[in-house]
Amino acid sequence: MSDKEKTTSGVKNLLGDPKKSLFKLSLPIIVSNISHAVYNIADAVWVSGLGSSALAAVGFFFPFFFVSIGLGMGIGIGGGAAISRHIGAKDKKRAGNVAVHTFLLMFAVAFIYIIPLLFFIENIINNISAGAASGISVSYAKIMITGVFPLFFLSVGGAVLRAEGDTKRAMWAILLGTGLNIIIDPVFIYIFDFGVAGAAWASVISLTVSSLLIFNWLFLKKNTYVPLQFKGFNIDYKIINDIFSVGFPACIQHLSIAVSMFLVNLVVVSVGGSDGIAIISTGFRIIVIGSIPVFGISSAIVSLTGAAYGARNYEKLNSCYMFSIKTGLVIELFAAVLMYTFAPYIVKAFTYSSSSAHIAGDLVVLIRTLVISYPAIVFGVISSSMFQGVGKGINALIITVLRTIIIAVPVVIIFAIVFGMGLPGVWWGMVMANSIVAVVSFTWAKIHIRNLKTVFS
Repeated sequence: MSDKEKTTSGVKNLLGDPKKSLFKLSLPIIVSNISHAVYNIADAVWVSGLGSSALAAVGFFFPFFFVSIGLGMGIGIGGGAAISRHIGAKDKKRAGNVAVHTFLLMFAVAFIYIIPLLFFIENIINNISAGAASGISVSYAKIMITGVFPLFFLSVGGAVLRAEGDTKRAMWAILLGTGLNIIIDPVFIYIFDFGVAGAAWASVISLTVSSLLIFNWLFLKKNTYVPLQFKGFNIDYKIINDIFSVGFPACIQHLSIAVSMFLVNLVVVSVGGSDGIAIISTGFRIIVIGSIPVFGISSAIVSLTGAAYGARNYEKLNSCYMFSIKTGLVIELFAAVLMYTFAPYIVKAFTYSSSSAHIAGDLVVLIRTLVISYPAIVFGVISSSMFQGVGKGINALIITVLRTIIIAVPVVIIFAIVFGMGLPGVWWGMVMANSIVAVVSFTWAKIHIRNLKTVFS
């Protein structure tokens, strides 16, 4: 049977009409992202019932888990973008070889990251925590570390599926895990009386189940377009470089967001104290909901532009990029209007207690200010994804670092402290930074795509 006959519906979407493909590929990703947001809210509610020590235990391990997410996503994005380019070039064998290299790199990075973490996590947490939170933090962390490998596998396996246009099965794997986690969280925490350790076990079990489902598709049923052949494997350093050229900058992008939030939080504390932290942490949990669609579109664009680039089809690449920008703008403008209008009602769900009611007004100000950034974020996020798709990971990294650190942090300081605007200055500083980067990223992306025309000609 020929490769043409074996072509899956996902690959047909990947290589088909970019306008139709964008919706078919991005909708499952958006659903997956929504499920993550729902889980994060539900998990916070269940753990908060255990008290401040439990919340602290989760908080102390979060930076390490955040790094785990960044590493897994980075390897997946790097490998996935390369796979899509080879599918576009109709080099199925090479695409499969890239997938094998991606999984082996995942194993190597997981080993290098997990083993030292297991040995040193107790000392690290004991040095940064205190009191009752210390013991349960270590217990929580040790359990969560066992979930790092399933997390890596889920990230990379899902990226391989998305790279060949199979976003639906990647979605089902994530939905299974998040749904299971939401169900068993209270069972492990309260019914089994495991406390915060129960939350950790629920996460690990859910990640493992999702990973096993993807493992079944990729390695047992082997019903994917991209072949995974480990027999007779030989290291190809050109492929490794191709993966790292996008994957490593993607990891740094993820970490730069964490660094940015840390620096912005320092400004927030200086002008708003502990209430300021409560406002920004709660506000961002709300704000991120409205930006879920554009991040779903951007994930699809990595695969679509990668395939167009591999096929050396300039017109299709440009069409993918511009249609995604226009679609993202329409969706985010609508989301901004909804969030602005209903901000007071949304805030009530997070400030119903007497101890948090006093921050309701400031939360409404945060939401109504930051939603102005929704359209601007479209340009930066989708431009970054386009650059990842065509193998220019450094360009994507520069856009993210510009948005999160180089421009955002100084502008926030100027607005909040120098101009004396306080917390509203922080929000307006973020809006200004996003707006500046929107212009820079869109201009840079259009120039790059135009230059590719000479290469494709």
